[in-house]
Amino acid sequence: MAKRSSKGIVATATESKVHPLFPAASGWDPLGGEERRDQSYLRTVKPQNANQKLLMDAIKAHNLVMALGPAGTGKTYLAISAAVEALEEGSVDRIVLSRPALEAGESIGFLPGDMHEKMAPFLRPLYDALTDRMGAKRLRALMADGTIEIAPIGYMRGRTLNNAFVVIDEAQNCTYSQIKMLLTRLGWHSTMVLTGDPDQTDLLDNLSGLADIARRLEAVEGIAVARLTEKDIVRHPLVASMLTVL
Repeated sequence: MAKRSSKGIVATATESKVHPLFPAASGWDPLGGEERRDQSYLRTVKPQNANQKLLMDAIKAHNLVMALGPAGTGKTYLAISAAVEALEEGSVDRIVLSRPALEAGESIGFLPGDMHEKMAPFLRPLYDALTDRMGAKRLRALMADGTIEIAPIGYMRGRTLNNAFVVIDEAQNCTYSQIKMLLTRLGWHSTMVLTGDPDQTDLLDNLSGLADIARRLEAVEGIAVARLTEKDIVRHPLVASMLTVL
């Protein structure tokens, strides 16, 4: 999703047709709506446990971090929060977020709309985290001018990302070659964080490259691999209980 594509996404949200990336504009939001988020986005993000603190410290100290752990441990949220802070501080010029567009048992081929609208369900978790951190109005403005870019994995090939904070989400759904390609996008004065749960891949057996690459890079100086566990889950307590038996 290049800069021009980001503008196209925002432009589709009108009074008569609400774009699926921003359904809160339709007036319904289980968390209270856009106004609530705009009022609360300035709050400081603090670690909820020791491993989250280790992850936050690793992101500050390294240019490449791999955050591995089960759902609900805050991997994506903490990575995006760090990206927003880096942008606000002026340490980077832009934020680039990417995640694989992988169908988890359901086909999107017959969904109405263009490529951007078909991609909306896959990218929505990233928009949620960004909206929570900076507010919906500012997010739209930064996406419109290209300061924040959200793109599918396939759009990353051939690029060099300088002066950027890059977050690769759901990396467990990337193959070994895809992750290798993504890692080599890292440019000067940039930080990259890969997040994922090796035990929750939607790929066929032995196709996910996340666990293998994390094991190989763990011994490389300058790279941090943060591992979170079920004990670090900060969602509803039942989530941690379910993951221990499922």
